[in-house]
Amino acid sequence: MTDRVIGFEHVSVHFARHTALRDVSVRLDQRRIAVIGSNGSGKSTFARTLNGLIVASEGGIRVHGIDPAREPKQVRQRVGFIFSNPDTQIIMPTVAEDVAFSLRRRGLPRQEIRDRVAAALDDFGLTAEADSPVHELSSGQKQLLALCAVLIGEPGLVVADEPTAYLDAANSRRIAGFLLDRMPQQLVLVTHDLRLAARCDVALRFEGGRLADHGEPGPVIARYEKDQDQP
Repeated sequence: MTDRVIGFEHVSVHFARHTALRDVSVRLDQRRIAVIGSNGSGKSTFARTLNGLIVASEGGIRVHGIDPAREPKQVRQRVGFIFSNPDTQIIMPTVAEDVAFSLRRRGLPRQEIRDRVAAALDDFGLTAEADSPVHELSSGQKQLLALCAVLIGEPGLVVADEPTAYLDAANSRRIAGFLLDRMPQQLVLVTHDLRLAARCDVALRFEGGRLADHGEPGPVIARYEKDQDQP
């Protein structure tokens, strides 16, 4: 099995006006990892260091044996990122073209690309939309497309930053089903939906840029909810 350990050693991230992460150390090898916390707690900064979108100011990070700061190309091949708003990552004008985009950059034969795109669209229920302009898709279909386009590249880790934030209940369940139940890759799920966090194997809670708590999701969530109820 490919090494799927995520390791942080005394990691801090400083911006001009604030510190987003403070001395974070953790080792993770679970398949489904939830990241919770209040707004501005450091959740998204933590997530974005995993594929080099944000580089640590101090400390060391290893993601599946890769240093994101020193090996940005390798880590972006290994780590797929799903944003809360799929419009930020949909690139091509039609559904099939967007799914095929990452494969074309690899120089694969055209027939292999067509076959893999067709299989991926079928898996995500998007075959009927293959030639549709992406702007005509619903919000749920766009998020399915974004996930499909990431997974066709066969990453070892998928980081999903609030992937259900803009979706209705039915589409939220559908996306969660793909991420938590069907997808074999390791998952880091940043979410305010504590029901989704509870379905993961481990939960991390951030507050004030620090890793305030981590462990089995049930107790971590219970402590978080208790703290949120305090005046």
